[in-house]
Amino acid sequence: MAFDSLRSYVDALRKAGELHVISAPVDPYLEISEITDRVVKAGGPALLFTNVKGSRFPVLTNQFGSQRRMAMAFDADTLANVSERVRKLIDITPPGASLAEKFGALMHLAPLANAIPKTVRSGSCQDVVMKQPDLRALPILTTWPMDGGPFITLPLVITKDPRTNRPNVGMYRMQAYNARETGMHWQRHKQGRAHADAWGDRIPVAVAIGSDPALTYAATAPLPPVLDEYAFAGLLRGKPVELVQAKTVDLKVPADAEFVLEGYVDNTDIRTEGPFGDHTGVYSLADSYPTFHITAITHRRDPIYAATVVGKPPMEDAWLGKATERIFLPILQMVLPEVVDMNLPVEGGFHNLALVSINKKYPGHAKKVMNALWGLGHMMMLTRTLVIVDADIDVQDPRSVAWFVFNNLAPDRDIVMMPGPVDDLDHGSYNVAYGTKIGIDATRKSTAEGYEREWPPDIVMDLKTQELVTKRWREYGLDTISKALVPDAWSGQGPSAYQRLMRR
Repeated sequence: MAFDSLRSYVDALRKAGELHVISAPVDPYLEISEITDRVVKAGGPALLFTNVKGSRFPVLTNQFGSQRRMAMAFDADTLANVSERVRKLIDITPPGASLAEKFGALMHLAPLANAIPKTVRSGSCQDVVMKQPDLRALPILTTWPMDGGPFITLPLVITKDPRTNRPNVGMYRMQAYNARETGMHWQRHKQGRAHADAWGDRIPVAVAIGSDPALTYAATAPLPPVLDEYAFAGLLRGKPVELVQAKTVDLKVPADAEFVLEGYVDNTDIRTEGPFGDHTGVYSLADSYPTFHITAITHRRDPIYAATVVGKPPMEDAWLGKATERIFLPILQMVLPEVVDMNLPVEGGFHNLALVSINKKYPGHAKKVMNALWGLGHMMMLTRTLVIVDADIDVQDPRSVAWFVFNNLAPDRDIVMMPGPVDDLDHGSYNVAYGTKIGIDATRKSTAEGYEREWPPDIVMDLKTQELVTKRWREYGLDTISKALVPDAWSGQGPSAYQRLMRR
């Protein structure tokens, strides 16, 4: 059963043994971050801090920090199951349509009517209305020593297009300046920023903190503007997200959210925001961003404050990125059916590296795929490095990919340098948000691509001999060496370590 709220998800985590409660007193200034960082990197459970200095509200971290919990967020056993669910939805949309047209078609299919958000008259997010809204009552974390201050790190920032009323739910960090003002770090490539530009000087905004897990994930997903996050969460949940009218702004907010901050962003009130210890593993430096002014704070009775800690990988957001990788693969294949698989390695910070395998059909096919991926909007447009390999290469095994790329690469022939937009957080670029991306075509080459020699075959043992050796393994006295008995992707046989993990 899909979760209606964060607390129902927390209850499920507790029952599944995936939640650890810390009742010892802890400080939201750095201490919670250090605890969370150690637990995440050890592969540990979600953490619920119930005795937080300076606040009566408990703090939840690491709710998505494993494959099991990330799958649980979508009421699934594995992320592969979630991917298959999306693939089945896509299979009933019209063939030959564009990505935007197929997304639009999903919204009009009768079996998917429950994906459309439902407006209700009241919601538990408004059980309590603060008469004097004060952010200082919330246990907002300072996560790293050089941070510019405390940051709301898991906010669902809700805006709408003033021309169409189409909503957007994005995740943009928010530095708390004082009791009623924060920064709003929406970068130029984000849909929230596009809405802000359309409004002009003053933009109505609501911020939900602590929603059902599918909606929290949707706020991080690289969706095209034709599909809003409420609808996408409904698709993933299999039932609609319930919304309620906000108290002081003309926006609808998740009815079961733990907290809702209401107010407006003033595009003329520009302040210094940052530094912030970011998911890139380095600090994003101080910069200028508009200010969010709070007009009301509402919350549930006994709410849970949801937060995440980002930094050098692996962190909790690694599994949000892996969810995007699996969920968006079938969506990507709608417009690029030659794509077999993709891997967004955690070490690449999701937008710094993508490994993609394709069914190569003609000369230059890999370079065609590179340009198509960079042209797919926010889904892939900011990817700094694209590596394209043949279909038989397991991109979920980076060791196999590295071996194949290093063996096959001729830099003058296979490397594409593409100037264009890059992520605002890409500190390697000479300019902010503009730089050069690199594509590596590591596919096997033919004479049609200027390769004048015969391409050498890979070394792979024949299946008959493999089966013989496996059958006689005990006779050799090597039965304790399990790795050789069950070959991995490095030998060209069997599932990779990543695939085995995903099947658990």
